[in-house]
Amino acid sequence: MAQAKIHAKMNEGACGKFSRTLSMADRSGRLLESLDQLEMRVEALREAAAAMEQERESILEMIQSVQNSQEMRNICQGEREELTLTSNRLMGRTLSVEISIGTIRNPQQEEALQKATSIIDEIVKKLLSDMEGGRQQLLALHAACVTEAPPVPIDQKFQAIVISCALEDQKKIKRRLETLVRNTENAEKNIKIMDHQKLEDTKTNGGH
Repeated sequence: MAQAKIHAKMNEGACGKFSRTLSMADRSGRLLESLDQLEMRVEALREAAAAMEQERESILEMIQSVQNSQEMRNICQGEREELTLTSNRLMGRTLSVEISIGTIRNPQQEEALQKATSIIDEIVKKLLSDMEGGRQQLLALHAACVTEAPPVPIDQKFQAIVISCALEDQKKIKRRLETLVRNTENAEKNIKIMDHQKLEDTKTNGGH
């Protein structure tokens, strides 16, 4: 009789323990599900912030394009001053929007990013003295950042450095190079237009 009671008590304890284990598993599952949903929201937040960051860069580039455009030079001084004030106001308002997306890097990725940034900075410094040579170097760096076969030579050394960077940094490096290449191309076009106008003015004055 006593032995039967002991067995019954053990079974009751076992059942109780088993129930608690299931309850803990359920709670753990719900918490894990919540964290999974939060992770998706965090990624969506970072993607939205990255999109805003790109939009900010795009707006700044477009404002600069308007400021340096041939159309801006061809209007009268009064209108040009008014449009310059407006564009400067828009530039200031855009710059007041600050977006910061932190990137977690290991020491190797940090070092790679510093190297890549330094290489680009050095080329940018040389653009004023050698626009075409600098543009060709930028194209070679950009070719190292794309997956499709580019029509220009690839800077293999730079490619190895970029591959060692964090994925988010790789995207930013590529985007920076694309912007720089566009800016150099626009600068070259503006120089050619201005030089052509100078030649035309010389011809006109010579004709008189």
